[in-house]
Amino acid sequence: MTVADKMMKSNGKIDGRRLFFIFLGIALFCIVYFSPQWADAVDPEGKHFSLSYNGKTALAIFLLAGIWWVFEVVPIGVTSITIGILQVLFLVGEERLPKVVFGDFMDPSVWFIFGSIVIGMAFAKTGLTQRLAYRMLLLVGEKTSMIYLGSFVMTAGLTLIMAHTAVAAAVYPLLIAIYGLYADDNKPTRFGQGLFMGMAYVAGAGSVITLLGAARGAVAIGFYKRIIGTEISFFGLSYYMLPIGAAMVGLLWLFFMIFFKPEKKEIKGLRERVVPLHKELGPMSRTEITTLVIVFSCIAVLGLRSFIPALAPLHKSAVILCTTVFFFLFKILSIKDLEEIPWNIILLFGGAMSIGFCLYDTGAADWLAINWLVLFKNAHWLVFIIGMSLFVLIMTNFIMNVAAIAISLPVALVIAPYLGVAPEVIMFSSLVVAGMPFLLLVGAAPNAIAYESKQFTSGKFFVTGIWASLMLLIVLTIFVVAIWPLMGMPVLLPK
Repeated sequence: MTVADKMMKSNGKIDGRRLFFIFLGIALFCIVYFSPQWADAVDPEGKHFSLSYNGKTALAIFLLAGIWWVFEVVPIGVTSITIGILQVLFLVGEERLPKVVFGDFMDPSVWFIFGSIVIGMAFAKTGLTQRLAYRMLLLVGEKTSMIYLGSFVMTAGLTLIMAHTAVAAAVYPLLIAIYGLYADDNKPTRFGQGLFMGMAYVAGAGSVITLLGAARGAVAIGFYKRIIGTEISFFGLSYYMLPIGAAMVGLLWLFFMIFFKPEKKEIKGLRERVVPLHKELGPMSRTEITTLVIVFSCIAVLGLRSFIPALAPLHKSAVILCTTVFFFLFKILSIKDLEEIPWNIILLFGGAMSIGFCLYDTGAADWLAINWLVLFKNAHWLVFIIGMSLFVLIMTNFIMNVAAIAISLPVALVIAPYLGVAPEVIMFSSLVVAGMPFLLLVGAAPNAIAYESKQFTSGKFFVTGIWASLMLLIVLTIFVVAIWPLMGMPVLLPK
């Protein structure tokens, strides 16, 4: 039972913790909304940026939504609906009309997310995920070090074409079965902790590589196009993200082999258990083949848009939604599957887009950006990039990473030109850290799924995440300074 489901505790008493955070969000909204005019933000050149009535209201809505999202006092999708309602009721002027506010919930980026979730459902229903998992175990054998590596590579690999939440949900039962062969009981072990925490971490690392791995990529590109005016292509994103995503998967394997070295070097009898399970699947079915053809055709079209001018006008959201239509045309999915789509998550994405655009359209993002800029007015450009990345990293551990991107990216893109930093490096570095919330369970769904194993506490996860996050920031620094520039990414604006 989630926090949002607990209006009353099992003993009949009122859930005081939930009520406290409900009213805390409302109180913060009222304090900001009814507060007097706030001081202007002043950039290093002396230009003033005032915070309008609508801008202050946008900040009030964000604070309420942030509290409700973090502590899940109501379902996250309902918080998103609240974001829309408050904008319509409290904002005035032409910038956020009702059709604009609620139109954000149907933004093309939201539909891209919908399509990627449906692809994950198709893979799970047809058995393709199981087939890949059993094949991996037959390849890696019984050594626990190789099971670590195989599980991590398989998880990261699946996130190239499926949402990382769907991947974690599909891989989790397999890891439970593997661990059952390792230990006779459910008591925590180093292997169990490394296996499940590692799954959550590499799901994030793999999900940064393509747009199909998570919603944040599509959301970030949507903001980038709206603010900067240019669009990042499907393979354009993967070109820069593949090296750092792959590097983090490999480093995380080493990380868990060092800090969570398995007590046993191998699991006896694993291969004997997997062989019959794999044989039961039989040859690949027509449904599985059809699913693969549909998905890889979609990926091919998305990639070719960058190289074939005739395909360029095809919007990525329309292309990926074609897979949904084909899944139903070929009866791979049914009406029951449509009803099981996580609309709570879809609404979350819509709300994240809406509050992000609200901050930007009302000028609140500019006001926040300039106030943040003052802290970096004399800083080196690298300090600025890593400082902004650290800000996003912290944000994405407290709220859903889609919301973190929606809040922080517009601010970062506004700040960057003042320090001569190219917007590309801001977007990509923000996406990297937003994809790897290693500190808190609420940072990403795979974290929460891994926690169900009972192999580790939230405190253990947090402490482990501190070191993993430090490693991530070091790797990101190396890529910003040396690797991405060699690959052609502009880091600094021409003078």
